[in-house]
Amino acid sequence: MKTFTNISSMRAACRAAKLERKRLGFVPTMGALHEGHISLVRAARAQCDVVAASIFVNPTQFGPNEDLASYPRNLERDSELLKQEGVELLFAPTVEEIYPAGSVTWVTVEGLSDKLCGRSRPGHFRGVTTIVAKLFHIVEPDAAFFGQKDAAQLAIIRRMARDLRFSVEIVSCPIVREPDGLAMSSRNAYLDPQQHKQALVLYRALTTVKSAFDSGERRAQKLVAAGKQGFTQEPAVRLDYFEIVDPESLDPLENVSQGALVAVAAFVGRTRLIDNVLLGQAS
Repeated sequence: MKTFTNISSMRAACRAAKLERKRLGFVPTMGALHEGHISLVRAARAQCDVVAASIFVNPTQFGPNEDLASYPRNLERDSELLKQEGVELLFAPTVEEIYPAGSVTWVTVEGLSDKLCGRSRPGHFRGVTTIVAKLFHIVEPDAAFFGQKDAAQLAIIRRMARDLRFSVEIVSCPIVREPDGLAMSSRNAYLDPQQHKQALVLYRALTTVKSAFDSGERRAQKLVAAGKQGFTQEPAVRLDYFEIVDPESLDPLENVSQGALVAVAAFVGRTRLIDNVLLGQAS
Protein backbone atom coordinates (compact mmCIF):
# COMPACT_ATOMS: atom_id res chain seq x y z
CA MET A 1 0.00 0.00 0.00
CA LYS A 2 1.25 3.46 -0.94
CA THR A 3 0.42 6.36 1.37
CA PHE A 4 0.24 9.96 0.16
CA THR A 5 -0.09 13.17 2.13
CA ASN A 6 -0.23 15.68 -0.71
CA ILE A 7 -2.83 16.14 -3.40
CA SER A 8 -0.58 16.05 -6.44
CA SER A 9 0.94 12.65 -5.55
CA MET A 10 -2.43 11.09 -4.73
CA ARG A 11 -3.97 12.43 -7.93
CA ALA A 12 -1.07 11.10 -10.01
CA ALA A 13 -1.31 7.63 -8.48
CA CYS A 14 -5.07 7.46 -9.06
CA ARG A 15 -4.76 8.64 -12.64
CA ALA A 16 -2.03 6.09 -13.29
CA ALA A 17 -4.40 3.32 -12.18
CA LYS A 18 -7.15 4.62 -14.44
CA LEU A 19 -4.80 4.93 -17.41
CA GLU A 20 -4.39 1.17 -17.12
CA ARG A 21 -8.19 0.96 -17.53
CA LYS A 22 -8.63 -0.28 -13.99
CA ARG A 23 -11.88 0.40 -12.14
CA LEU A 24 -11.00 2.57 -9.16
CA GLY A 25 -12.99 2.26 -5.95
CA PHE A 26 -12.80 4.81 -3.15
CA VAL A 27 -13.62 4.62 0.56
CA PRO A 28 -13.44 8.01 2.34
CA THR A 29 -13.09 7.78 6.14
CA MET A 30 -12.20 9.86 9.17
CA GLY A 31 -10.16 6.99 10.59
CA ALA A 32 -10.90 5.25 13.92
CA LEU A 33 -11.74 2.30 11.70
CA HIS A 34 -14.11 -0.48 12.72
CA GLU A 35 -15.85 -3.38 10.99
CA GLY A 36 -18.30 -1.00 9.33
CA HIS A 37 -15.46 0.70 7.50
CA ILE A 38 -13.85 -2.63 6.69
CA SER A 39 -17.11 -3.79 5.10
CA LEU A 40 -16.92 -0.80 2.74
CA VAL A 41 -13.35 -1.67 1.81
CA ARG A 42 -14.36 -5.27 1.13
CA ALA A 43 -17.26 -4.15 -1.05
CA ALA A 44 -14.88 -1.92 -3.00
CA ARG A 45 -12.39 -4.76 -3.28
CA ALA A 46 -15.11 -7.04 -4.69
CA GLN A 47 -16.36 -4.51 -7.26
CA CYS A 48 -13.17 -2.73 -8.34
CA ASP A 49 -9.68 -3.45 -9.60
CA VAL A 50 -7.91 -0.90 -7.40
CA VAL A 51 -9.07 0.43 -4.03
CA ALA A 52 -8.16 3.85 -2.67
CA ALA A 53 -9.06 5.12 0.80
CA SER A 54 -8.67 8.35 2.70
CA ILE A 55 -8.20 9.13 6.36
CA PHE A 56 -8.97 12.74 7.20
CA VAL A 57 -10.72 14.13 10.27
CA ASN A 58 -12.56 16.92 8.53
CA PRO A 59 -12.81 19.98 10.79
CA THR A 60 -15.51 21.73 8.77
CA GLN A 61 -18.18 19.15 9.59
CA PHE A 62 -17.79 19.61 13.36
CA GLY A 63 -19.73 22.28 15.24
CA PRO A 64 -18.06 24.62 17.78
CA ASN A 65 -19.09 22.49 20.77
CA GLU A 66 -18.56 19.08 19.18
CA ASP A 67 -15.82 16.49 19.54
CA LEU A 68 -13.24 17.53 16.94
CA ALA A 69 -10.40 17.75 19.46
CA SER A 70 -11.20 14.42 21.11
CA TYR A 71 -12.19 12.48 17.98
CA PRO A 72 -10.20 9.20 18.07
CA ARG A 73 -7.10 9.22 15.86
CA ASN A 74 -4.68 6.36 15.27
CA LEU A 75 -3.21 6.62 11.78
CA GLU A 76 -0.69 3.79 12.29
CA ARG A 77 -3.36 1.31 13.38
CA ASP A 78 -5.81 2.39 10.67
CA SER A 79 -3.16 2.21 7.96
CA GLU A 80 -2.27 -1.33 8.97
CA LEU A 81 -5.93 -2.39 8.83
CA LEU A 82 -6.36 -0.94 5.35
CA LYS A 83 -3.15 -2.58 4.18
CA GLN A 84 -4.37 -5.96 5.46
CA GLU A 85 -7.60 -5.50 3.48
CA GLY A 86 -5.75 -4.91 0.22
CA VAL A 87 -6.09 -1.15 -0.15
CA GLU A 88 -3.50 -0.01 -2.68
CA LEU A 89 -3.66 3.79 -2.28
CA LEU A 90 -4.14 5.73 0.97
CA PHE A 91 -4.59 9.49 1.15
CA ALA A 92 -3.87 10.98 4.60
CA PRO A 93 -3.51 14.73 4.10
CA THR A 94 -3.08 17.56 6.60
CA VAL A 95 -5.82 20.13 7.15
CA GLU A 96 -3.63 22.73 5.43
CA GLU A 97 -3.34 20.54 2.33
CA ILE A 98 -7.12 20.27 2.00
CA TYR A 99 -8.06 23.78 3.10
CA PRO A 100 -5.46 26.30 1.90
CA ALA A 101 -5.20 29.52 3.86
CA GLY A 102 -8.07 31.86 3.08
CA SER A 103 -10.43 29.14 1.75
CA VAL A 104 -13.93 30.57 1.29
CA THR A 105 -15.52 28.12 -1.16
CA TRP A 106 -18.18 25.65 -0.02
CA VAL A 107 -20.41 23.02 -1.60
CA THR A 108 -23.95 23.07 -0.25
CA VAL A 109 -26.87 20.87 -1.24
CA GLU A 110 -29.81 23.21 -0.72
CA GLY A 111 -33.04 21.78 0.64
CA LEU A 112 -31.50 18.59 2.04
CA SER A 113 -28.65 19.82 4.23
CA ASP A 114 -30.96 21.26 6.90
CA LYS A 115 -32.91 18.04 7.51
CA LEU A 116 -32.36 15.28 10.10
CA CYS A 117 -28.77 15.69 11.36
CA GLY A 118 -28.46 18.91 9.37
CA ARG A 119 -31.18 20.50 11.47
CA SER A 120 -29.49 19.47 14.71
CA ARG A 121 -25.96 20.24 13.50
CA PRO A 122 -26.05 23.48 11.45
CA GLY A 123 -23.27 23.55 8.87
CA HIS A 124 -22.46 19.86 9.30
CA PHE A 125 -23.51 18.72 5.85
CA ARG A 126 -21.92 21.74 4.21
CA GLY A 127 -18.64 20.47 5.64
CA VAL A 128 -19.39 16.92 4.49
CA THR A 129 -20.27 17.82 0.92
CA THR A 130 -17.32 20.19 0.62
CA ILE A 131 -14.76 17.58 1.70
CA VAL A 132 -16.35 14.81 -0.37
CA ALA A 133 -16.39 17.04 -3.45
CA LYS A 134 -12.72 17.84 -2.88
CA LEU A 135 -11.87 14.14 -2.49
CA PHE A 136 -13.83 13.20 -5.61
CA HIS A 137 -11.93 15.90 -7.50
CA ILE A 138 -8.59 14.52 -6.28
CA VAL A 139 -9.24 10.77 -6.59
CA GLU A 140 -11.67 10.75 -9.54
CA PRO A 141 -13.03 7.34 -8.54
CA ASP A 142 -15.31 5.20 -10.65
CA ALA A 143 -17.21 4.16 -7.53
CA ALA A 144 -17.32 5.50 -3.97
CA PHE A 145 -18.57 3.44 -1.03
CA PHE A 146 -20.61 4.81 1.87
CA GLY A 147 -22.41 3.18 4.78
CA GLN A 148 -26.19 3.15 5.10
CA LYS A 149 -25.82 4.13 8.77
CA ASP A 150 -25.26 7.72 7.62
CA ALA A 151 -28.47 7.69 5.60
CA ALA A 152 -28.93 11.45 5.36
CA GLN A 153 -25.30 11.88 4.34
CA LEU A 154 -25.80 9.21 1.68
CA ALA A 155 -28.85 10.98 0.22
CA ILE A 156 -27.06 14.33 0.19
CA ILE A 157 -23.91 12.95 -1.45
CA ARG A 158 -26.01 11.20 -4.10
CA ARG A 159 -27.73 14.49 -4.91
CA MET A 160 -24.44 16.40 -4.96
CA ALA A 161 -22.82 13.86 -7.28
CA ARG A 162 -25.81 14.03 -9.62
CA ASP A 163 -26.14 17.82 -9.61
CA LEU A 164 -22.41 18.45 -10.09
CA ARG A 165 -22.16 15.69 -12.72
CA PHE A 166 -19.44 13.74 -10.93
CA SER A 167 -18.77 10.61 -12.97
CA VAL A 168 -18.82 8.38 -9.90
CA GLU A 169 -21.18 5.63 -8.84
CA ILE A 170 -22.31 6.09 -5.23
CA VAL A 171 -22.54 2.64 -3.65
CA SER A 172 -24.50 2.16 -0.43
CA CYS A 173 -23.39 -0.64 1.91
CA PRO A 174 -25.46 -2.19 4.74
CA ILE A 175 -25.14 -1.14 8.37
CA VAL A 176 -22.77 -3.35 10.35
CA ARG A 177 -23.87 -4.00 13.93
CA GLU A 178 -22.41 -5.24 17.16
CA PRO A 179 -23.72 -8.68 18.23
CA ASP A 180 -26.24 -6.90 20.49
CA GLY A 181 -27.57 -4.74 17.63
CA LEU A 182 -25.78 -1.45 18.27
CA ALA A 183 -24.76 0.12 14.96
CA MET A 184 -20.98 0.28 14.69
CA SER A 185 -19.60 3.79 15.00
CA SER A 186 -16.25 5.32 15.83
CA ARG A 187 -18.06 7.23 18.59
CA ASN A 188 -19.04 3.99 20.32
CA ALA A 189 -15.54 4.16 21.82
CA TYR A 190 -16.79 7.01 24.02
CA LEU A 191 -19.41 4.78 25.71
CA ASP A 192 -18.77 3.08 29.03
CA PRO A 193 -20.41 -0.36 29.55
CA GLN A 194 -23.55 1.14 31.13
CA GLN A 195 -23.95 3.67 28.33
CA HIS A 196 -23.42 0.96 25.72
CA LYS A 197 -26.33 -0.92 27.25
CA GLN A 198 -28.47 2.22 27.30
CA ALA A 199 -27.61 2.95 23.65
CA LEU A 200 -29.33 -0.26 22.56
CA VAL A 201 -32.64 1.61 22.87
CA LEU A 202 -32.00 3.14 19.43
CA TYR A 203 -32.08 -0.18 17.63
CA ARG A 204 -34.92 -1.51 19.81
CA ALA A 205 -37.02 1.50 18.83
CA LEU A 206 -36.27 0.97 15.15
CA THR A 207 -37.16 -2.72 15.33
CA THR A 208 -40.42 -1.82 17.09
CA VAL A 209 -41.36 0.40 14.16
CA LYS A 210 -40.27 -2.23 11.66
CA SER A 211 -42.41 -4.87 13.36
CA ALA A 212 -45.44 -2.58 13.40
CA PHE A 213 -44.94 -1.80 9.70
CA ASP A 214 -44.57 -5.49 8.87
CA SER A 215 -47.84 -6.10 10.76
CA GLY A 216 -49.66 -3.61 8.52
CA GLU A 217 -49.42 -0.20 10.20
CA ARG A 218 -48.89 2.53 7.59
CA ARG A 219 -49.63 5.75 9.52
CA ALA A 220 -46.35 7.53 10.19
CA GLN A 221 -47.71 9.24 13.28
CA LYS A 222 -48.54 5.90 14.88
CA LEU A 223 -45.23 4.35 13.88
CA VAL A 224 -43.20 7.27 15.22
CA ALA A 225 -45.12 7.21 18.49
CA ALA A 226 -44.40 3.50 18.85
CA GLY A 227 -40.70 4.10 18.28
CA LYS A 228 -40.49 7.02 20.71
CA GLN A 229 -42.24 5.03 23.42
CA GLY A 230 -39.13 2.92 23.97
CA PHE A 231 -37.12 5.98 24.97
CA THR A 232 -39.35 6.56 28.00
CA GLN A 233 -37.75 3.43 29.46
CA GLU A 234 -34.24 4.89 29.08
CA PRO A 235 -34.39 8.33 30.73
CA ALA A 236 -30.58 8.65 30.54
CA VAL A 237 -30.84 8.71 26.72
CA ARG A 238 -31.91 12.08 25.27
CA LEU A 239 -33.72 11.80 21.96
CA ASP A 240 -32.67 14.28 19.27
CA TYR A 241 -35.07 13.18 16.53
CA PHE A 242 -37.10 10.16 15.46
CA GLU A 243 -38.56 10.53 11.97
CA ILE A 244 -39.88 8.55 9.03
CA VAL A 245 -38.84 10.18 5.77
CA ASP A 246 -38.40 9.61 2.07
CA PRO A 247 -34.86 8.20 1.68
CA GLU A 248 -34.03 10.53 -1.24
CA SER A 249 -35.72 13.84 -0.38
CA LEU A 250 -35.55 13.33 3.41
CA ASP A 251 -39.05 14.83 3.61
CA PRO A 252 -41.32 13.50 6.39
CA LEU A 253 -43.97 11.02 5.32
CA GLU A 254 -47.57 10.79 6.49
CA ASN A 255 -48.43 7.48 4.88
CA VAL A 256 -45.56 5.05 4.91
CA SER A 257 -44.68 2.59 2.16
CA GLN A 258 -41.93 0.07 1.56
CA GLY A 259 -38.48 1.62 1.41
CA ALA A 260 -39.25 4.49 3.78
CA LEU A 261 -36.37 5.53 6.03
CA VAL A 262 -36.82 5.45 9.80
CA ALA A 263 -34.03 7.58 11.26
CA VAL A 264 -33.09 8.25 14.87
CA ALA A 265 -30.47 10.33 16.65
CA ALA A 266 -29.97 10.47 20.41
CA PHE A 267 -27.47 11.47 23.05
CA VAL A 268 -26.13 8.80 25.39
CA GLY A 269 -24.31 10.88 27.95
CA ARG A 270 -22.43 13.38 25.80
CA THR A 271 -22.15 10.98 22.84
CA ARG A 272 -24.48 11.55 19.90
CA LEU A 273 -25.41 8.36 18.05
CA ILE A 274 -27.47 7.76 14.93
CA ASP A 275 -29.15 4.70 13.43
CA ASN A 276 -31.83 3.84 10.89
CA VAL A 277 -33.74 1.11 9.09
CA LEU A 278 -35.38 0.96 5.69
CA LEU A 279 -38.89 -0.42 6.05
CA GLY A 280 -39.78 -3.52 4.11
CA GLN A 281 -36.14 -4.51 3.74
CA ALA A 282 -33.80 -6.75 5.69
CA SER A 283 -32.14 -4.85 8.54
